[in-house]
Amino acid sequence: MLVDGMALLFRGFFATAFRGNFMKTSKGLPTNGVYQFMRYFLDAVDKFTPSHVICCWDMGSKTFRTELYNDYKGNRSEPPEELIPQFELIKEVVDAFDIPNVGLENFEADDCIGTLARQHATDIDVLILTGDQDILQLVDDGISVAIMRKGIGNYEVFEKDTFPGQKGIQPKQIVDLKGLMGDTSDNYPGVKGIGEKTALKLIQEYGTIEQIIESINKLPKGVQKKIRDNMDMLQLSRQLAEIKCDISVKCSLEDAAWHYDKRIVESKFRDLELGNLVKLVN
Repeated sequence: MLVDGMALLFRGFFATAFRGNFMKTSKGLPTNGVYQFMRYFLDAVDKFTPSHVICCWDMGSKTFRTELYNDYKGNRSEPPEELIPQFELIKEVVDAFDIPNVGLENFEADDCIGTLARQHATDIDVLILTGDQDILQLVDDGISVAIMRKGIGNYEVFEKDTFPGQKGIQPKQIVDLKGLMGDTSDNYPGVKGIGEKTALKLIQEYGTIEQIIESINKLPKGVQKKIRDNMDMLQLSRQLAEIKCDISVKCSLEDAAWHYDKRIVESKFRDLELGNLVKLVN
């Protein structure tokens, strides 16, 4: 199981902080994101029973994508001050479980996940745990994705054979779809004026951005104009959307084997005054 660490931490933080409920230790250290992360994580372990676990992380806001497009994710505000100390704190908790924390400067957690998924899918079934729809492009032989839904214990699992029935296209076509429609969350526009409905229809009919461009004279005049007027941004948006699966990260299955010393985990929970998590650890 490859865990999208940032997705779980942000989700956990905001799920518990919307009423200003920042759990804190007696020393004033906020722990609400860590607490909810562990509730999500331990539920997923209980449900999916992985034999190996790796947790992947972003390593800062500057990546090769921000070099390609300065406004990439430029619409995102700074993280709340109560969340900032929890970035390192959660890695300490993950480490207490003897789970490898993986990240690489200049790349996103998604790129680490994509690379590790490709490396291990030839030897073992890989499940990616995330709340991020972008990762659906990685679904393939031996690679499935569990998207977390609202609450704890609610997942939508995507596998290669059933994916077209769920999404109407193949997993790899997600990249072309996002190239056309853009991504408001990551702040890149795609083709201005083309939304998800039109983009999906084009991908279903023509397959890829390249084939759409080759057949551009067959498209409605309005769609032709939008694509021609935004050709550079179309190509750039596709590049931004594509998860890299060949970056220089490695983690052996031996290092990722799911086992831990319960005493170390319990000690860490008690240090953070999260003793009520102890009952969730088998």
